[in-house]
Amino acid sequence: MAVLRVNGTLDPVTGDALQQAIRRSLAVQPTRLLIDVTQVRIGDPLGLAALSAVVCQTQDWPSVPIVLCGADEETAAAIAAVPDCSGLDYAPDCEKALAEARMEPEPPKIRVRLRPVPDACREVRQLVTQACERWNRSDLVATATLVATELVANVVRHAHTTMEFTLSLRNGRVSMSVRDGSRRMPKPGDPGLSSAGGRGLRLVRDLTEAWGVLPVSDGKVVWTQLGAA
Repeated sequence: MAVLRVNGTLDPVTGDALQQAIRRSLAVQPTRLLIDVTQVRIGDPLGLAALSAVVCQTQDWPSVPIVLCGADEETAAAIAAVPDCSGLDYAPDCEKALAEARMEPEPPKIRVRLRPVPDACREVRQLVTQACERWNRSDLVATATLVATELVANVVRHAHTTMEFTLSLRNGRVSMSVRDGSRRMPKPGDPGLSSAGGRGLRLVRDLTEAWGVLPVSDGKVVWTQLGAA
């Protein structure tokens, strides 16, 4: 689990710094992210909007529930009123929330480092097949292996960097992500990402329940989530 303790005055400028810090925390893909805002002061109404934007924009990161700790009633009510923040969890005390989270069983997760070579696609297909069967999600093998292959193949073809592939299961949903060292942001309609040799991220978008890209200082994380078969 990751705990991000924030203190100081929050405004639109410091909100950008907070967003970068949250992205760094999410990029390592902890099982849960606790954001302690007990010592945060809202400098102006725009500061509250900045906090809402930062937390709500990142709460859809798969398999990493975000818990906002120590928010006063006014701050919590204002954030809860934002439609995109409806699924955010709150806790009055971060230490108590951390202790409770530690009592929960840790979701199964597999993480491997792969070189940017064509054989990485075969390795990841085998890994995903074995994991889905072990987790009683054999119904997802065909789709999950296809999506995983495309994620890895895009790094091999375009990023040319060592990558970190993560596979996890939470609440019946299988999440996959690939972190690489390229800051080029992929788009489903980019011809370079749907050229011969791969169906590209347009296929990833069509086959998954959700997908996205998380930019970080040293590259990016492309993530996907699969629910029903």
